[in-house]
Amino acid sequence: MKNVLILIVVLFGNYAYPTENSKKEIISTSDAPEAIGPYSQAVRVGNTLYLSGQIAIDPIMGKLIQGSIEDQTHQVLKNIKAVLNATGFTLGDVVQSQVFLSDLNNYGAMNKIYASYFSIDPPARAAIQAARLPLDALIEIMVIAVK
Repeated sequence: MKNVLILIVVLFGNYAYPTENSKKEIISTSDAPEAIGPYSQAVRVGNTLYLSGQIAIDPIMGKLIQGSIEDQTHQVLKNIKAVLNATGFTLGDVVQSQVFLSDLNNYGAMNKIYASYFSIDPPARAAIQAARLPLDALIEIMVIAVK
């Protein structure tokens, strides 16, 4: 019985007793668009970074860029890179992404741009069509990165 209790503490100890590495840290950078609602650009817990969905807002102008799915995909990925870089992460650290498209007919064009940013060891990914995205954006991407 003693061995079982030791195993339980070893396996689940971090969940019962938070450590310094498991504290939630809110991430914010002026190099990416400010949140347009009650959420953070990203949250870091230990060696994992959770990025909120990014749409194609130009961080300098504070407005959604107009243009094609290719233009908006580039801007979204630039915004993601900015948040990652603010915390010492890179696109290479991204392990999962979720892509939301206003029109799944844009999948091929988005995928071509996306592939240019994740050309080596791309993350796991889901892509879906959403009924509507914030500010009527054509695309939104959220990612999780691990160092």
